[in-house]
Amino acid sequence: MSFVSIREVPQEMTRLIIILSLLLPAVSFCQSPFDGTWIINQDTVQPPQKPAQFLLNNGMFRCSVCIVNMEIEADGYDHKVAEADYWDTVNVQMVDAHTVEIIAKKAGKTMLAEVDAISPEGDTLTQLVKDTTEADTVTIETHNRRVESGPAGSYAISGTWRAYKTNRSSNGSIIKYKCTADGFSGETPLGERFDAKFDGNYYPVQDDPGETMVSAKLLSPNAVDLTHKPKGKIVSISHMSVVHDGKTIHVVFENKDANTTKTFDFQKQP
Repeated sequence: MSFVSIREVPQEMTRLIIILSLLLPAVSFCQSPFDGTWIINQDTVQPPQKPAQFLLNNGMFRCSVCIVNMEIEADGYDHKVAEADYWDTVNVQMVDAHTVEIIAKKAGKTMLAEVDAISPEGDTLTQLVKDTTEADTVTIETHNRRVESGPAGSYAISGTWRAYKTNRSSNGSIIKYKCTADGFSGETPLGERFDAKFDGNYYPVQDDPGETMVSAKLLSPNAVDLTHKPKGKIVSISHMSVVHDGKTIHVVFENKDANTTKTFDFQKQP
């Protein structure tokens, strides 16, 4: 077999090669590695490394990393807080010496409910959050180990805790992505969906009570950044890259509000 130089190729063939080379990016986007249905691999979820601090003493509850950073009376009543995307009141009550319940509401509707339970030994904390902002309730369970004890005389939850494991219910772990030469879209079984162009603008997430806007940036055929901005403020950035023969999306999630970063993987579904 002999090799043919470009100078030996007829002019018509040269023109065809150039046209085909220009079409290659479009062809590759028709088969984007992002296209398909994905589910979070719970074994890869890395909880935030920033520890949470709690203090429950003299009827006051303080928290640095729970539903919302707050200082509020733990009396079981709804208290006005600075309006956020998903709540405007918070209710904290002591269920017993080892259990605290936190309920966040917006316009009187319960949006998030968190139960914090401390083990009898006082060395582990389990946080169970029920997110009712979706069509179906999504649950997130986070397990923590104690790093420091609280001041003498305070309740068992007081102190510093570090998360080591997080589980999310399956109905809140599935998403369908589609990537084209023009933009990036996503849709969940619960009804949330977005379709963002690669033009630097922000596009709405439909069926989201927080009125989140999303901007998509294509870094390469295998990498996309999604920036989330509810009501004009950037709150998080998802750095997404397809790896492992197209069967995994690796995500680095930056929470700008809490100043934390966590990682996890999506696995492609058949």
